[in-house]
Amino acid sequence: MSGEIIWDDLIVAGSHSSFVMKRNTALRITDLDGDGNLVTLFYNNDNRLERYNMADTLKAQHTVFLSKGNVCYSDMGRIICSIVDSSCGWHDTISGMSNAKTVGSKYGILNYQEARNDMHHNAHDGALIELSKWGLGKQDLLANVNFFSKVTADDFGNLSFVSGNSQPGDFVDLRFEMNTLVVVVSSQHVLDPSSLYLPKPFALSARNISTAGPYDFCRKSCPENERGFYNTELIFR
Repeated sequence: MSGEIIWDDLIVAGSHSSFVMKRNTALRITDLDGDGNLVTLFYNNDNRLERYNMADTLKAQHTVFLSKGNVCYSDMGRIICSIVDSSCGWHDTISGMSNAKTVGSKYGILNYQEARNDMHHNAHDGALIELSKWGLGKQDLLANVNFFSKVTADDFGNLSFVSGNSQPGDFVDLRFEMNTLVVVVSSQHVLDPSSLYLPKPFALSARNISTAGPYDFCRKSCPENERGFYNTELIFR
């Protein structure tokens, strides 16, 4: 990914963070160890009542997962961010996130008083901690993207987690089309069948990047995306 580096950061395994990405910046997320899962939430930072909408994102692009060329829609028909590159071909959108009950039942309860920083974290509580820093709360939780995870469905609608979807060093590049509050949590996928508590670390690298042009790959990937880009650009005129 080209462009001037703004900052670099590390998401320690099991930890969480939140930050603002400005329009015309890009974020590279790298799965350092492979088999990672990064729970991610998106909000329009200029109006946080506008946020990522999973249903519109999927139906507008006729898909159930995200990959290179896809975009993330807001609930107002605008585009929050675009996936301009990805070495991992499938990012889950439909499975949600772990909570204290799912983590406790699968990996056992290990709290801070017993284990300090080695406690068993869950994505729901991590997301709430980050949202509270920005004046948001439970009512603002929404469908999330599970970057680097793959989940398939059979003919009866049963969901299956696919292990090994992401290899060490796999990455995804997000270009932000609006000023965006980003919340990330390193947490094992809620459907991961492993009985071992092993969240993974991620590297983040933010850069300046040029605006999507009229022939941009993400813009041209489907007619709906062209309208989404137009709707987004109207608010920046």
